[in-house]
Amino acid sequence: MGYGITVRVRGDYALFTRPEMKAERVSYDVITPSAARGILEAVYWKPAIRWVIDKVHVLNEIRFTNIRRNEVSEKASVHNAEQVMKGAQKPLYISVVDNRQQRAAMVLKDVDYVIEAHFEKVEEKWGERDSEEGHYNIALRRLRQGQYFHAPCLGTREFPAKVEIIEDKGDIPKSALSGKRRVGWMLYDFDFSNLRDIRPTFFEAEMEDGIIDLTEVRVRQ
Repeated sequence: MGYGITVRVRGDYALFTRPEMKAERVSYDVITPSAARGILEAVYWKPAIRWVIDKVHVLNEIRFTNIRRNEVSEKASVHNAEQVMKGAQKPLYISVVDNRQQRAAMVLKDVDYVIEAHFEKVEEKWGERDSEEGHYNIALRRLRQGQYFHAPCLGTREFPAKVEIIEDKGDIPKSALSGKRRVGWMLYDFDFSNLRDIRPTFFEAEMEDGIIDLTEVRVRQ
């Protein structure tokens, strides 16, 4: 295991969308490992390292609420973008006014997590000037100073995340949850081994006293 860090992540709302829900968005009960990794990458990302989530502490009771969100009904066309790159005179945007849709969403409310994670070397991107201690110290400094590459969020950009470093694991707050609880199948992350065929991976999540241990998780595609 590489150098590890512990952070506390909080927010008023969160939306970790279940992929089986098509039209209306419904959140998982807790943050997914891929969303947790995304928060750390928002703080510090380099091609030479890969963040790995070890544990997720769910501090608050799991509560849902229903909201309505403005979305667009279309995706940007890759074909249209390629034609514009070749010189075609076409608009390269999606009109929010013409394509706005209002959709319901079931989101999490008052979320509070502690994320334990470490980073590993990406051998093919590791250079002579890279060092594990160097990357670790930069990540610590950025967390202590509240710096990030882009604003960390809780599933979607509408729901910002407050990120704080926990220097001593003895300072991790106790969860309001107790006992064992099966969360069910959840998105774990994406398999980027073949960039032409990126596939999601899933795992069966279990929580004990509010903690999901991911160190020995078995993933499936």
